[in-house]
Amino acid sequence: MPKKAILITGCSDGGLGASLALALHQSGWRVLATARNPAKMSSITSAGIETLTLDVLSDASIKECVAEVGELTGGNLDALLNNAGAGYSMPFTDVALPEARRVFDLNVWSLFSTTHAFLPLLMKSTNPMIINNTSIVSVLGLPFQSVYNASKAAAAMLTQNLRLELQPFGIRVIDLRTGGVKTNFFANVGNNNLSTSLPPSSIYQVAHEKMERILSGVDIMEEGIDSSTWAAQVAADLNKTTPPAKIWRGGNARIASWAPFIPSSYVDSRLKELSGVNAVDRKLREQKRNGSS
Repeated sequence: MPKKAILITGCSDGGLGASLALALHQSGWRVLATARNPAKMSSITSAGIETLTLDVLSDASIKECVAEVGELTGGNLDALLNNAGAGYSMPFTDVALPEARRVFDLNVWSLFSTTHAFLPLLMKSTNPMIINNTSIVSVLGLPFQSVYNASKAAAAMLTQNLRLELQPFGIRVIDLRTGGVKTNFFANVGNNNLSTSLPPSSIYQVAHEKMERILSGVDIMEEGIDSSTWAAQVAADLNKTTPPAKIWRGGNARIASWAPFIPSSYVDSRLKELSGVNAVDRKLREQKRNGSS
């Protein structure tokens, strides 16, 4: 019996996609790993996994990839895992709108274009799946990540709608709500020429040292779990006879899944301390006291 084929977007080395490709390959799937630059998938190719070029922001690239996958699989696809995405760490007041739009293009609009394009192949499969890697921030918005949070909330709502709309056609749609995982996610923010330094005019300069540490992702990554552990857990979830509609995996994922039932005062307190809001508040109070003395 041939292996089920899954295509994964955003599989560059060091990221979530690469870890998922390796874990699903090890659990018996035929993995078709994709990235905009195939040269950045060396860890995957060394494991014997098939790789393809796919830029999810390019309609031409998507079309070419669909045709190639159709040839490789005989015209069908068992699962599509939309993983490609990007972050943007900056207070709302300092957000550059062109960069915010770029993040939405990758985290939201690429889901539309990629899923649209691969649907014909999915519909020719038995029990196909679409898995969208959203985030726990879709329900547990960390301050100073407003662009990323909003894009993932949009992706989560799209996933919910797809789950209901495609159910009559036998397509299972899963929301992979990922928590903290140790990857190169924040390093890639810098690689994409997005600064994590506050502008000189920022109203948050009063606590710039703490803020820039937070924006760099150092503290957030400390709360994450190992990417291979996370990927193995996700692979096990997807291999269940009936995978759940929502998969919560990664650091703080369990807390996020309970968020609707936890008093908002507790959630806010936790987020304010983790994000640095409390540090800003303390600095402003100190500044006010010194100014009045």
